[in-house]
Amino acid sequence: MNAMTGTLNSTQRMDTTAAIAVALTVVGWASAFPAIRAGLAAFGPLELGALRFAIAAVPAAIFLAIKRPALPRLDEVWRLVFGGAIFVALYTVMLNFGELTVSAGAAGFIINVSPIFTAIMAMVLLGERFSGMAWAGTVISFAGIGVIAMADENGLSFNTGALLVLGSALCSAVNTIVQKPLFARHHPLTISASNMVLGALCLAPFLPSAFSQAAVADAAGLGAVIFLGIVPSLIAYAAWATALSRLPAARASNFLYLVSPMSALIGFFWLGEVPT
Repeated sequence: MNAMTGTLNSTQRMDTTAAIAVALTVVGWASAFPAIRAGLAAFGPLELGALRFAIAAVPAAIFLAIKRPALPRLDEVWRLVFGGAIFVALYTVMLNFGELTVSAGAAGFIINVSPIFTAIMAMVLLGERFSGMAWAGTVISFAGIGVIAMADENGLSFNTGALLVLGSALCSAVNTIVQKPLFARHHPLTISASNMVLGALCLAPFLPSAFSQAAVADAAGLGAVIFLGIVPSLIAYAAWATALSRLPAARASNFLYLVSPMSALIGFFWLGEVPT
């Protein structure tokens, strides 16, 4: 009886941790889209990304220096480099350029294709199941993405910005599959911190111009980039790594469908964007 009770409590603790991690991820990443739009009023797309992750990388590097986690095996190094270069740097650059022409709410909706990519790859490469409900969500998401891509701001033409945001979604999905095996040996916070530091290094060449732009930026722009560095980056990336360490990749990614409506809501209150 005691053994069974202990098992149930342990399972409950795991479920609670996963739920909190998912909630932090959804809210954090949903807030990124309006924050990026606000930040782009004061910074260029490359500079915004560089400064955002420079802010996030400082506490991440301190965490790694204090914890001194086990070094990755040679066959794991590429997975960590992939996370920094693709999941952080390329994802951010494509999303920032995309949001020059795509609203925060629309970008959040387009990013919803990421769970679709993830689920399909997880099914093929990791042997995970893809339910009928998930397939229904796939059809609905692709239909909505098509409408937004063709109609957002520029009439009936395929928006290049929408294509860039779609590329960001693909970066996120591929990274979920690539880094999933790392959680068998490494703590999720170690993986997240490594992503922050390596991603910041990839974007470091744009820091000089970022500092120049920061010197003349208004309070709203500076506040947006600081917020981006802390909430959607440092906190949400760590939360996502925690969620992936406790849930199957496809199941964890399904919760990202909540990012779109949350992003539209935040965009309405922050930027005054009205969903159309």
